[in-house]
Amino acid sequence: MATLVARGPRRGGTPESGHRRRSLPGWLAVCGMLFAVAWGGNEFTPLLVMYRLESGMSAQVVNLLLGAYVLGIVPALLVGGPLSDRYGRRPLMFPAPFLCVAGSVLLALGSETAALLFAGRVLSGLALGLVMAVGTSWVKELSQAPFDPKASAGAGASRASLALTLGFLLGAVVAASLAQFAPMAAILPYTVNVVITLLLAVAMFGAPETLERGGGARRLVDDLKVPSALHRRFLQVVVPMAPWVFGASASAYAVLPNLLADRVPGQEIGFSGLMCLIALACGVAAQRLIGRLAVTDSVRPVIVALAVTAVGMALAAWATATSSVPAAMVAAAVLGAGYGTLLVTGLREVQRVAGPDGLAGLTAVFYSISYLGFFVPAVLEALTPWFDHQVMFGAGALLALVCVVVVALCPKRPVPSDEAR
Repeated sequence: MATLVARGPRRGGTPESGHRRRSLPGWLAVCGMLFAVAWGGNEFTPLLVMYRLESGMSAQVVNLLLGAYVLGIVPALLVGGPLSDRYGRRPLMFPAPFLCVAGSVLLALGSETAALLFAGRVLSGLALGLVMAVGTSWVKELSQAPFDPKASAGAGASRASLALTLGFLLGAVVAASLAQFAPMAAILPYTVNVVITLLLAVAMFGAPETLERGGGARRLVDDLKVPSALHRRFLQVVVPMAPWVFGASASAYAVLPNLLADRVPGQEIGFSGLMCLIALACGVAAQRLIGRLAVTDSVRPVIVALAVTAVGMALAAWATATSSVPAAMVAAAVLGAGYGTLLVTGLREVQRVAGPDGLAGLTAVFYSISYLGFFVPAVLEALTPWFDHQVMFGAGALLALVCVVVVALCPKRPVPSDEAR
């Protein structure tokens, strides 16, 4: 069984004094890797337009490539999270920067080859899955006593979600800017990520371990089970809201830019990057605001997040129906706010439900469900022979409202997590 430990100095002193000697707090060092790998995961998104227009790939192919890294994310989440509860955070985080670098290298080399792009996306997904399950849990543990006794309740979830969102934001914006205005449009964006990831990996390797290694008498297969995923609060609150996390963001900066690309001739990649910037900047701002509500045990923050998402989907339907670029920007802003609020409230719900030995495992399940939302662009594209996009966005708004009702019917306070075990 894994237990929370303080890795203090070897001779004398306290854990806190050992931490003070470090120039960088442990949680910040790990957040740096969350930031770098999230950058690598989202730098591809604004370049979808480039691959479609300049490499001749179909809309269905590029949308499938967007979702391809889910094939890496889900296994890394479901295996890496529980294993880190057994063996510690550092050993499972160690491969993440190298997988991220390998993914970016393949993406840089594969602009004309869908197979190389697919492989690069899967490797990026493996890296992202590890940092989201293992890294998020590591940040949470480094954001409490004895590592950071002054941190507020919920600081770990806020710090991790903010690091991820900033990485998603800057990765997309920098990649779009370089692809639109700099030479070597298909190579330079990924090169930047390689450099950033290697630099921040050095800092992460110095972060203190938070768990004792060893699974005791438990079998390895038992560590891969996540009994808290059957907790009533998780099933009724987290499961209905989780797919909307990345469903909202993908709609904002993957679907809408492609639908309106003909409205900005010659600036398609820059427009895609701008939509990423709007959505994710609003996501960062929303995370800061919703954090004040999410410290309670009420389901109200999740209801607010789903309601914002429903409004965003309705605005996306309006923007698609009118083919209006300003309307699309407004829709991206609201969908981004929905993404940000859903991510931070979802992580805090997971941390309420999970026991001390199952945090990474349940975080992995949450992210695995969340990343199903990245198949939204491919699903919408597949349904276009039968339905217009404004109809599908409108249906999405109604479905989000149904999820609001489901979550609102949950008891106001969570059942203790050990009752689900």
